[in-house]
Amino acid sequence: MVKEFRQVLSKLSPPMILKDRKYQLTGGLLCLLLVFTAFTFQSGFDLPDSCEQIILVSADDWSSTTGSLLLLEKKKNQWDTVSTATTVNFGKNGLKWGRGLHANQEANEKQEGDGCAPVGVFELGLAFGYNEQPAGVSWPYQQLTDRDYFVDDTNSKDYNTWQTISMDEANDPKSKWGSFERMKRNDHLYELGIVVKHNEDPIVKGMGSAIFLHVERAPGLPTLGCTSMQKADLLEVMQWLDFSKNPLFIQMPKEQLSQIVW
Repeated sequence: MVKEFRQVLSKLSPPMILKDRKYQLTGGLLCLLLVFTAFTFQSGFDLPDSCEQIILVSADDWSSTTGSLLLLEKKKNQWDTVSTATTVNFGKNGLKWGRGLHANQEANEKQEGDGCAPVGVFELGLAFGYNEQPAGVSWPYQQLTDRDYFVDDTNSKDYNTWQTISMDEANDPKSKWGSFERMKRNDHLYELGIVVKHNEDPIVKGMGSAIFLHVERAPGLPTLGCTSMQKADLLEVMQWLDFSKNPLFIQMPKEQLSQIVW
């Protein structure tokens, strides 16, 4: 079974099906089986019955700066892949445990400014972009302005939150926060994006902020801690997301998956 698992991880391609919650393998999706097993027994996480969509991202190991993304959807109590594998980019320093729906980890945990993408199970926040909501996207979306900021100042009460400066105030973010990220950038990175709800419930200062799925700078180039991909691939993800299906974002190294004891 371990050999089969490694073969699946090396390909990360459909067709692959898994029966919901009972961990019964009906096709080749041992990867997803192990993700669910890992979070049930190692990280105190049970996949909610209401979850019917998953963005599954796999990395070769903790130091990886690239990985693979698959879209999975539950149909008639079975999980089916609904996409081919897409290449994504991680943080320049690889990955570390994030803070999401899974239990917090005591070691190898993401910190502010560490250049690592978060590992774990996460809900998704707003989608965003420079232009009006793209055709075919039903997920909650916000068109960015030059007054939108994401605060990464660990000394601020607004840490790890999206803030919009009111039109009746001067647009002077430096007077409000010691460190922040402009959401409407002068490049293409946030032309499309989705907020990953890392370190949000509760927000713990210093444990990482402003984590997004966003457009890659160039193929293979790492990020500062987000997960990036080609614009066309991200648009496909956004068009597929269905709020009523309670989608989750799961991101893990293959190394972690392969350590599950059978």
